[in-house]
Amino acid sequence: MENEILLLWGAASVAFIHTLLGPDHYLPFVAVGKARGWSLSKTGLITLICGLGHSVGSILLGIFGVFASSYVSQLMNIEGIRGDAAAWSLMAFGLLYCAWGIRKSFNEKPHSHWHTHADGTHHNHPHSHQQDHAHVHAEKAPEKLSMKIFAPWALFIIFVLGPCEPLIPLMMVPAAAGNYVGVFMTVGVFTAVTIATMLSVVMLSSWGLKSVSVNGLQKYSHAFAGGTISMCAFGMLAFGL
Repeated sequence: MENEILLLWGAASVAFIHTLLGPDHYLPFVAVGKARGWSLSKTGLITLICGLGHSVGSILLGIFGVFASSYVSQLMNIEGIRGDAAAWSLMAFGLLYCAWGIRKSFNEKPHSHWHTHADGTHHNHPHSHQQDHAHVHAEKAPEKLSMKIFAPWALFIIFVLGPCEPLIPLMMVPAAAGNYVGVFMTVGVFTAVTIATMLSVVMLSSWGLKSVSVNGLQKYSHAFAGGTISMCAFGMLAFGL
């Protein structure tokens, strides 16, 4: 019993540290949520769903390894491949989102036109194409809608690909002794702490950013979010974060 308690404390500690030291677990949600103006509840829900997807892949792989008697090193090799795929996918999403954000910022750049009326009066008419043309060109709506849907789905798919590397060795400890209840408890604690840490950091950061005024930089928020996500992916690839 004492060994099980130590294992569960270890699983909780590893999950907390692993999540906190990996900015890819929370910065993408904070950045995209801020750029897209998500509410705290929507940001939290998307973080929760992605966190569950992030854990399920490794859990299934670990369960397969337990019952197939696979070596930990073989499973960790598979997790390494998944990790690289997730990092490159996150990089691609970040760069794509950044490019889309830059293009959007140029579309929203205000400019003006001089107009001459029939009575000979002149006036300057400042506007941006993004605002003034939204009601004229119906084809703009699908693009906006597709990006709104694309962003959360892309994050979900990337997090499903992303592994929880420390989970499999933790699962193998009780599995080696035939303690499958211990395996279940270890998985539950690790997953709960991982998701709780993700939600805590995301919600606190998002709540803090609500009070930050970025009126002059609002049009660059999507480009900044994409750049932040790309930097997270670079950290994963270069430093194994």
